[in-house]
Amino acid sequence: MSSIAFFTHDAEIADAAADNGSDLWFTPTRYAASLWAPGTLNGPAVCALAARAAEHTYSVTGFRPARFTIDLFKVARDSPTTTRSRLVRDGGRIKVAEVDVVQSVDGAEVLVARSTTVFVKESTNPPGERWERPPETIEFHPPETDADDRFPWYGATTESGEIEWSQDMGAHQNARRNRLWTRAVSTVVGERPSAFERAVISGESTSLVGNWGSEGIAFINCDLTVALSRLPVGSRIGVEAASHVEVDGISTSTTNLYDIEGQFGVGMVTGVDNSAATIDFTAIDTGNRYSEA
Repeated sequence: MSSIAFFTHDAEIADAAADNGSDLWFTPTRYAASLWAPGTLNGPAVCALAARAAEHTYSVTGFRPARFTIDLFKVARDSPTTTRSRLVRDGGRIKVAEVDVVQSVDGAEVLVARSTTVFVKESTNPPGERWERPPETIEFHPPETDADDRFPWYGATTESGEIEWSQDMGAHQNARRNRLWTRAVSTVVGERPSAFERAVISGESTSLVGNWGSEGIAFINCDLTVALSRLPVGSRIGVEAASHVEVDGISTSTTNLYDIEGQFGVGMVTGVDNSAATIDFTAIDTGNRYSEA
C-alpha cells in the first residue's frame, strides 16, 4: 500500500457515507496537481478516479474492461471530488458503465468529466490468422529499472535509430518520437492501483508523448481513449508515440501501450491549442512530484 496517491479520504467520512448512501468525496493530494495552472488537477488523476469507480462498481468475473473513454468537460480544480456511476448496458457479452466526475466548487457542484467503460466477456480467439505487427519490427525496449525506482524514464529516437533513455525530462524536449516507461501512482491513499487503473493512468500520457515537441507541450487533451486487448502485468507501463497530426490548433495523437510482456493496448487523445500556458520542461523542476502533465 502506498501513501503516494492522487486522492485521499477520511475513514470516518467514508463509513458515514456508506451508512447513509451518500456520495464518497475525495480530497486531491499534491500528486494530483497539474503543471498547466496552479490550483488545477492533472489528467491522470481525473481519469484514475473515473476508472476506479467503474471497476469497483461494475466489474464482473469473466468480463474484462476493454475500453475506457473519458471526455474532459472542464478544468478540474483542487477541490473535493466525487464520482457517480450508472450501468447503461447489461448484456451477455458487453456491459457499459458511465461515470461522472463531480466537484464541489464554491458551494456548487460542477461536472468536470464523464467516462464510459466497456466490459467485454472473455472468450477464445476466432479461427483463422490475422495480421499482427511482426515482433522484430517492434522498437520499444524499455530500460532496466530498480524495484524502488518510482520516477518515469523518457526515451527518444536518436539519429542512429536507437532509443536513448534517461530520467532527465528536459533533455528529451525535441521533435523526435517520444516514449515513456512509467510507474503509476495509486488513485487513493492506502489502495493498490488495479491493472486497469494503471493502464488508464499511464495511457493518459498519450497526450504527453504525442503532443510534446521542441518548445514544450502546448496542446491540452480534452479526452482520452484506452483500448485494451488484455490488462497489463508488472509495475511499469510503456507509452510509445504511434501517430500525431495537427491542423488549425487541433491535434490527434495515438500511442502503443506496452508492459514487460509486450504490447497490450493503444491510446488516443484529441488536443486543443493551449499555447498561452505552454509547459516548458527545460525550465521547470519536475522532481519529487508526478510529472506526467
